[in-house]
Amino acid sequence: MFTTLAYVALFLICSWGVFKIDQKSQSLSRCVFIAIFLGAAIGISLHFMATENSKTIIEWYSIIGNGYVNLLKLVAIPLIFISILSAINKLENNAGIGKMSLTIVACMLCLVMIAGFVGLFTAHAIGLDASAFGQMQSTLTAEDIDKTAAVSLPQLMTSLIPTNIFLDLTGARSVSVIGIVIFTLLAGIALLKVKKDAPEEGEKLSAGINAIQIWVMKMVRIVIALTPYGVMALMAKVFSTYQLSQFTSLLGFIAACYLAVAMMFIVHAILLVLSGKNPIHYFKTVWPVLTFAFVSRSSAASIPLAISAQEKYGVPNTIANIAASFGSSMGQNGCAGIYPAIMVAMIAPTMGVDPLSLHFLATLLPAIALGSIGVAGVGGGGTFASLIVLSTLNFPVALVGIFIAIEPVVDMARTALNVNGSMMSGVLATRLLGEKSQEQQHSATMN
Repeated sequence: MFTTLAYVALFLICSWGVFKIDQKSQSLSRCVFIAIFLGAAIGISLHFMATENSKTIIEWYSIIGNGYVNLLKLVAIPLIFISILSAINKLENNAGIGKMSLTIVACMLCLVMIAGFVGLFTAHAIGLDASAFGQMQSTLTAEDIDKTAAVSLPQLMTSLIPTNIFLDLTGARSVSVIGIVIFTLLAGIALLKVKKDAPEEGEKLSAGINAIQIWVMKMVRIVIALTPYGVMALMAKVFSTYQLSQFTSLLGFIAACYLAVAMMFIVHAILLVLSGKNPIHYFKTVWPVLTFAFVSRSSAASIPLAISAQEKYGVPNTIANIAASFGSSMGQNGCAGIYPAIMVAMIAPTMGVDPLSLHFLATLLPAIALGSIGVAGVGGGGTFASLIVLSTLNFPVALVGIFIAIEPVVDMARTALNVNGSMMSGVLATRLLGEKSQEQQHSATMN
């Protein structure tokens, strides 16, 4: 009991220190960076202490860590709805909304295919071979395979279209966020038509939407201000429960995943340079988001932070919302790109297939794009994306089950890359849509 109280007191003292630094520096990024190291230090000490009290201490820390994640999920839905609606409210017409959405989705699919190639090349260069894992027990169930057995692109596309917005507002479907975005786009187009056909009623709706946006943004800023404390608690949990000894036989696969993720971040930086952006400034801006995504392993919970970071970097509000929202459920660079591609690279040589041949890549990369949409359709992250890709290629799926045990280890890096991929889609879409789109958003914000 004394140990538990001591660690709770230690966390409170560290939180107070971060709070004082925040008051003095007014820099969220600096506070998050400090909180990461404090949380890691607390977690490592708990890890080596390894007593019965450790679990109890982490449960108390989880009030802060998991509570923060829940609050982010709580404000994500109203933020997505009102931000997109408010941005459309400030447009003159609805001509650019469809083009904007298609451009963002196209960027996501291109990025996830690039990520797939990076994962394939990395695993092939390292020399990972599926035969080395032939004696290991797969934990894949028949139910897992059945979820992807009947997957088709038309079914996946249909599943994205909402049938009951109130059901999606509860998050009951795996694609609820996308459903809400589609509904909001529809509502926004209808709003523009009301403003044109019935100006008096349109002005009333417009004023109400603007007031609600101010209210929701205040709530979001309150929650985001809690980021250092939530991250510190999450880091303490990660470092106290991580058991490297459990995964020694799979270290090669884990190393390949992390190396491929690092290479994809480099690709993102190169794309920023090619689009005329400063990658150093970009990564400084999104660092708190990537940190949170890494420790929380939740793309959905990262949505408010991702939107805020994109806007801070200069991405228009509507594009930032659509990119972060769609990116939480589809086009995921880590889960749907790198992870299944590494498995493909391991299996292909055992079947006499050259994974880097142009003919095979022409089959694999579209399958990865399909799998990135399939993640949204069936849920389950990297596991189900891998099942979709391997099934599409007629490859054996048993390897997927072997790596389920170490998914939490690689999922931290995968999630950070997923979130960065969604933000990169917003940045690239802004660049592709041109200066005119950015100027319109800027003038709308000034008004």
